[in-house]
Amino acid sequence: MTSLRVRIGILGIVLLAGGLAPSAAHATTAPSPTVEEQRLDQAVPQEILRRSGFDDVAPEFARALAGAHSYAQARRVVERRGSVLWRRAVDRAQGRGPAGGDLSRDDDRPLYWARLGMTRQVRTWEPGFRVSERQRAALLDVLEQSSRGQTDIRYPGKGVRRILVTGFDPFTLDRDIRISNPSGASALALDGTVIETGEGPARVEAAVFPVRWDDFAAGTVERTLRPYLPKVDLFTTVSQGRVGRFDVERTNGAWRGGFPDNENVSRTGTVPVADPASQPQWTTTTLPYAAIVAADTGRFPVYDHTEVTEIPAGGGDPVVRADGPTAGSTARAGGGGNYLSNEIAYRATLLRDRLGLHDTLPGGHVHTPVLEFGAGNTTEVTDPEFVRNRVDIIDQVRAIVTVAADASFRS
Repeated sequence: MTSLRVRIGILGIVLLAGGLAPSAAHATTAPSPTVEEQRLDQAVPQEILRRSGFDDVAPEFARALAGAHSYAQARRVVERRGSVLWRRAVDRAQGRGPAGGDLSRDDDRPLYWARLGMTRQVRTWEPGFRVSERQRAALLDVLEQSSRGQTDIRYPGKGVRRILVTGFDPFTLDRDIRISNPSGASALALDGTVIETGEGPARVEAAVFPVRWDDFAAGTVERTLRPYLPKVDLFTTVSQGRVGRFDVERTNGAWRGGFPDNENVSRTGTVPVADPASQPQWTTTTLPYAAIVAADTGRFPVYDHTEVTEIPAGGGDPVVRADGPTAGSTARAGGGGNYLSNEIAYRATLLRDRLGLHDTLPGGHVHTPVLEFGAGNTTEVTDPEFVRNRVDIIDQVRAIVTVAADASFRS
């Protein structure tokens, strides 16, 4: 009798295990948070989220994601919530709806940290149904696009000119996690607005890009811009550059210099693009740089920046050229350096040229001043001088875009 009970017990365990086996076979282990997402747990990001009211974004998203019972449902949740985050950030920046806290409305950081809270939820999510690595990557891709305004670009019909502006996330966060990026703040402030030019109104649409080498190699810039460049009347990519000045970058180089990105990843080598056999070493701006430099656009000086670093034709050591590249040279830094600001400028203008728009579409790159905190502030997430600097930079970006549009549309 005892032996029979043992055999029955063993059989029960086997049957139970067999019943669980199909589910176990479909289980997947969720990846760990990325380097970028892990910074979210520090005190500064949490304070920024709390003081902007964006601390509810990730928890609400997690609850919505938990309610999805299939991959298709999850995808709809991710796409909708990502788009809602972008619109909420734009509305906050442009004075619509509640501020959500005492952090100034012009701040781009709530969007950045809230997005990371959402991507971490997707990355570590363990649903009750199978999600393959490819599906999880697709959900993250949908979230990145929708929460950056990349799928929210909408232009009116005839009668209104079209302008496209891009910005970037904060970066060098291990140096100072409080950092804000005025190019991203400018994108939020300008998205969906209308500027008046001498040739009539112009609608501005904006998007923000990550500071990650591998996203660029995967084609995020081209995928976002390709549908719109043939339809717009002017574009400018924008990033944070040098202290105390704006620069209109004359020349962009096909070289990655390897400075670590927001994942602490370095990449060095020729900018990877489609059809590398036809890839040029240099591309040039078609923005009306002379008109921009001559105009009174704000308190920061604006320069026509022509310097590059090249390896001359025939080889040798890299040489700095104050007036641009020489014939047959190999790029080592464009006017905007050899980081991702140079790369977005290179990719956008190369795409312009490959679409046959070099002679008809004004486009290029503008570097903003470095956004600085007030003197003596080494710990606080904001201060009056910091806010003033960001607001002034945003206003000057708007003025530069207006001057560029005026000059381009008249010609």
